[in-house]
Amino acid sequence: MLPNYSGGSLVNLVASIVQARGGEPRHPVLAALPAAELSEAENIVLVIIDGLGDHYLARRGAGGELARRRRASITSVFPSTTASAITTSYTGRTPLEHGLTGWFTYFGAAGCVASPLQFRSRGENLPLQQRGFSPGSAFPAPSVFESLPVRSIVVTPRQIADSAYNVRHCAGATRLAYETLEEFVSQVEAAVKSGAQRKFIYAYWPHYDVISHRHGSESRQAAAELEKFDGAFGSLIARLSATQSRIVATADHGFIDVAQEESLELPAELAAMLRFPLCGERRVAYCYVHSPAQFMDRARQWLGDRADVRPSGELLREGWFGPGTPHPRIDERVGDVALVMRGRYTVKDWTPGEPRHLHIGNHGGTSEDEMMIPLIVETT
Repeated sequence: MLPNYSGGSLVNLVASIVQARGGEPRHPVLAALPAAELSEAENIVLVIIDGLGDHYLARRGAGGELARRRRASITSVFPSTTASAITTSYTGRTPLEHGLTGWFTYFGAAGCVASPLQFRSRGENLPLQQRGFSPGSAFPAPSVFESLPVRSIVVTPRQIADSAYNVRHCAGATRLAYETLEEFVSQVEAAVKSGAQRKFIYAYWPHYDVISHRHGSESRQAAAELEKFDGAFGSLIARLSATQSRIVATADHGFIDVAQEESLELPAELAAMLRFPLCGERRVAYCYVHSPAQFMDRARQWLGDRADVRPSGELLREGWFGPGTPHPRIDERVGDVALVMRGRYTVKDWTPGEPRHLHIGNHGGTSEDEMMIPLIVETT
């Protein structure tokens, strides 16, 4: 499935919040949560639980604090991954507009493939600033906080609070850092109760995603993490009683678990045809190649029915990355050929010095488990 950018996706949820806080949304508001329903609240609190798919919540969280308040299912963006979706939540723009199309991105101005969230080159693992490449150049899209006529506060993990990516995308907001789940709840409460003026509080919890990558989303460790956060969410609701707040919780993407035999490594014959290492995600890889036609033919022979091998430009024209004004370097960000993995397959290559590890939990693709995220709403 593809994102429902016309009124049923994460970008539309952000549009509803922006309009409700007096800003100008770039896209239609969310049909399941119109701005008028949010606008009277003194505080709008957006809680993003990284990796919590709607199907998983229904299976493993039934009857809990989150599931009891679930209103609807909405879609992520394409690709269904943190780099693309969190950037959408920070900017109100689709991936077509903000230009971050996966965990690894080719930045032509920096002359390398890099992780935009870590702002480090792939392989060498060096800060992009050492290449004379600034966060402002990498991330030209302004944050939503910069244009809102209300106070904005971002509650974010301490380890990333001052990262190049975070500082750029939290411009216009006050950042509050936390280390533990209890601190997360306390910082959100402190933000809500920090003054009588109308506010937008954005709160991000990444740990379910981290555990699901490592152990698998269907693991007991992931279930335990959901149970912990679910209890904390109930505590947060209680602590925000009578604050005239509307709490909206969602995710950036869901997960699928991938068996070792479904984790494919790009064969040497195809790797030799690349101009740069693979970009994007293990579930949708962008290939920069010397001869697209030849590469596509060989890739189709190797992959068979395990993937769709498509010219990347077709995905852009078909609207996979969303509507809007294209980022000036969007063609560069998706390469020549896209490997869109089917079923539960993933594909990976390795650069010298890169630690070889396989994720059990994966995302980025177009399955319902990866694409569908919950819309959870509560009023206090």
